[in-house]
Amino acid sequence: MEDQRFLESEWDYCLVLDACRYDVFEDVYDEYLDGDLEKRWSVGSSTPEWAYRTFTGDHDIAYFSGNPFINDLGIPLNELKWGASCDYAWTASEHISDIHDVWKTGWDEDLGTVPPDGLAEAFHDNQAAVEAADRTVLHYMQPHAPYLSRGKGQKLKQIQKGIKRQEEESADDDAARDGGGGADGGLLSSLSDSIRPKIESRLDDNEFAQKAGLWLELDPADLVKDGTRVTALRLYEENLRIALESVAELVEELDGTVVVTADHGEAFGEEGVWEHHIETHIPPLMEVPWLEVE
Repeated sequence: MEDQRFLESEWDYCLVLDACRYDVFEDVYDEYLDGDLEKRWSVGSSTPEWAYRTFTGDHDIAYFSGNPFINDLGIPLNELKWGASCDYAWTASEHISDIHDVWKTGWDEDLGTVPPDGLAEAFHDNQAAVEAADRTVLHYMQPHAPYLSRGKGQKLKQIQKGIKRQEEESADDDAARDGGGGADGGLLSSLSDSIRPKIESRLDDNEFAQKAGLWLELDPADLVKDGTRVTALRLYEENLRIALESVAELVEELDGTVVVTADHGEAFGEEGVWEHHIETHIPPLMEVPWLEVE
């Protein structure tokens, strides 16, 4: 199997489907898109790891990001207090020339995520940036949970709100330092920052905790009837189909080489893993589609 080689490959537009595993994509993509499909091996099993290992230099890219971890805030991943739980001292804006924070501007509060049409709208509204950049990436949040057909996303909503709040706190801290105050708050914040990654890391290693996190996105009645894996996979495929409908419409407008791929996959109980986690290099998380669209 070939490595993903995201930046080394030829493309003008790359449409990234967050957490899209290869096998589910293979089953449904040809109902929406034509092209040559390959299975490739990602460089990471989560968005922070994928971004850290992919964007290592200076890249002239207009990046429309539905994912809060790839943002223009200037905060390194290892300093994010919500969700990243990693040691990567990597800052998106230091490597990607033009990041559009669609995770803020296109956020749907009811759905608890950025729907696919939000990416398309941002793309259409920023054509000058697209034309100025060497290449363009649209990073969709689907098929990643929350599942749009349920309309009650919880986990991603907490990450998005947490990162936005951290941006605001960072500005407040700068003001406090300029004014000479905030010493006690800084100490408590530092203590919290050191404890949180340890707790999150311990939960990531616990299969029951992983499943419990996924249950937040599922209907209890469906869980009792069909179990976690069947219920989650059904909604996951629906999410992918919703994204592919939007992708297929956008592709018709694009002039150049278009690739559809993923940052990483998604696990549904394989090897005791649910959803996706940093540096968990199992096939469901590392095998991703690479479709060059005709």
